[in-house]
Amino acid sequence: MDIAVIGAGYVGLTTAACLAELGHKVACADSDMAKLQLLRNGHMPFFEPYLDGIVRRNHAAGRLEFVTTEEAVGYRVIFICVGTPPLENGEADLSSVDSVARTVARRADGYRLVIEKSTVPVQTGHQLQKHLELYSTNHLQCEVASNPEFLREGSAVEDFFHPDRIVVGVDSAMAAAQVQEIYEPILKHAFECPVHGLTCDRRRTVPIIVTDVNSAELIKHASNSFLAMKISFINLVADLCEAAGGDIAKVAEGIGWDRRIGHAFLRPGIGFGGSCFPKDLQAFVRVAGKFGCDFSLFEEVERVNARRVDLFMQKITKELWVLRGKTVGVWGLAYKPDTDDVRCAPALEMIRRLLAGGARIQAYDPQAMDKARVQLPDVTYCRDPYEAAESASAILALTEWEEFHSINWERVRGLVQRPLIFDARNMFSREKLTSGGFQYVGIGVASDVKVLEAVGSIA
Repeated sequence: MDIAVIGAGYVGLTTAACLAELGHKVACADSDMAKLQLLRNGHMPFFEPYLDGIVRRNHAAGRLEFVTTEEAVGYRVIFICVGTPPLENGEADLSSVDSVARTVARRADGYRLVIEKSTVPVQTGHQLQKHLELYSTNHLQCEVASNPEFLREGSAVEDFFHPDRIVVGVDSAMAAAQVQEIYEPILKHAFECPVHGLTCDRRRTVPIIVTDVNSAELIKHASNSFLAMKISFINLVADLCEAAGGDIAKVAEGIGWDRRIGHAFLRPGIGFGGSCFPKDLQAFVRVAGKFGCDFSLFEEVERVNARRVDLFMQKITKELWVLRGKTVGVWGLAYKPDTDDVRCAPALEMIRRLLAGGARIQAYDPQAMDKARVQLPDVTYCRDPYEAAESASAILALTEWEEFHSINWERVRGLVQRPLIFDARNMFSREKLTSGGFQYVGIGVASDVKVLEAVGSIA
């Protein structure tokens, strides 16, 4: 099929490139001409594992081109993948969605299937349909469908080709059939997975959920809000473990084996960040309020998350006493591993607090330093984690990159001024570090609780 994808951000570019990999002819559009030129020249505007190769291969093969929004509206099927950032009141800013609607309505004629993939509040699809008709000047016949994305930054390509489910919100059987045709190769496993090491389980059926547009929009916001709630829940339990004398790792393992709960998102830390959970949670609360629904549960999820940096800063100031003049090494800047995204990253907020207290920061991240430098120019950015550790009074491990799991601790011990590790993601072994001469401060374990690395099975 000939498909246009409007928006060349994380969701848009991943969607466009992966659709081209499935065999469709795809035009990826954006209003940012510098970004389009970057992509045309074979460069990526952000880091996402495996995506670079897929973009280059399909662009060279002629299946993926980069065009302006005005050029994209000539395609029969149009995905809207533009940003919906939060307004000051927490509601989703739909101005980019509206701008696309006006461009399509003014420039397109004949039939168009417009598929909203951007995360939007419930009833946006109906508003989109209404305004496409109001702005139309060329006898446009338009249908609007909702096809929410469930792509995790850092594993977006894998999620596209191996989804847990595909959600389609439509008002007609014809629109449903067209969306299903787009994803037919995935539904029938009729493609070669382009990601090395990822196998396609042809026995597994990918569920496709066909529903009304409103329900599809709600599925997306409800999914992200539930996951955010799960993170805040385990962070609260971690606080209780510290206060009462428990081990959050064992508590999380114990409840995670319950099939109704599962292990995912039961890792305590300094809170969720990124471009999705914070804004989607806020938007879900605000839209519920408009319909008279009490979403105070999710308001508390927001409050719990906002306190995570405060609580961890208390641990840092307790141990370091005075921050001014002290050097702190920071490992990790991105809000999660395998991405260079620093939007709403707890690590950056932590660094801002440390800088305000007079500390000197030496930071390292495998991918996110260029983007962090824009927001935090007063930080010293290092070549590797060892350079960041030199003469440090403490090391803060803030993002769980795989690289940090192979740290040479003996080497680090010889570099730091004080062997003090603050592990904000519980990624290291407390027992290993303390036996190696480090003072270890993590999350969810009282200082007087003995942590067992492994006890094995009892015969």
